Amino acid sequence: MATFTLPKNSTIGAGKTFKAEPGAKNVKSFKIYRWDPDTGENPHTDTYEIDLDKCGPMVLDALIKIKNEVDTTLTFRRSCREGICGSCAMNIDGLNTLACLKPIEDVKGDVKINPLPHMPVVKDLVPDLNQVYAQYRSIEPWLKADTPAPPDEERRQSKEERAKLDGMWECILCFCCSTSCPSYWWNGDRYLGPAVLLAAYRWIADSRDEYTGQRLDDLEDPFRLYRCHTIMNCTRTCPKGLNPAEAIGKIKQLMVERQG
Repeated sequence: MATFTLPKNSTIGAGKTFKAEPGAKNVKSFKIYRWDPDTGENPHTDTYEIDLDKCGPMVLDALIKIKNEVDTTLTFRRSCREGICGSCAMNIDGLNTLACLKPIEDVKGDVKINPLPHMPVVKDLVPDLNQVYAQYRSIEPWLKADTPAPPDEERRQSKEERAKLDGMWECILCFCCSTSCPSYWWNGDRYLGPAVLLAAYRWIADSRDEYTGQRLDDLEDPFRLYRCHTIMNCTRTCPKGLNPAEAIGKIKQLMVERQG
């Protein structure tokens, strides 16, 4: 069961119910976490009855319909609607995923929508991502090399070298994995989490990068890397089908090899 970071001394209570329009036959209820820091009220769950015959197939379609036609105060992030930007990451039916990729028909019964777990909430379904982005910046996610690039030419890789980056460059930083990781829940201030460590290994594995040793040195810490206990929540929840746990394991293996 997901746990959410709530305002101090607060509980989640029952909220309003917005009924479907008269005559609707294909109705589904969406139970959505609501919290507005400006009101001073406790978090609550509002219920919206939506006519699926007048709604797109994805959970994000329902959220947009609610925002546009039912309750303009509902707040959430979204952008591409194609599973590319990662903006609409949230907890749907108990699983961290992207609202734009989650079919409504896959949810049996009411659709329960909450913000990403164990993250400070800015408003409604919008989590505060300042910490995870700061951690991402800390691993310096860009190519670092002292050797000058060839004039008027890119730094070349073989097909085999390029293939090593598959399964990592596709990460869209939605942070579904990090917010599903119990180790990150309890040690998020020091443990980098699966999303950031996957990004770190993407540059460690890049044949064009010349700072592998420094990158490994920066991760050699009891908390930054080694709080991973291979629970595998990160891999199970990734909406892009990536395997952060495998990348973390490869970093640990490199640590052992350099010590041996």
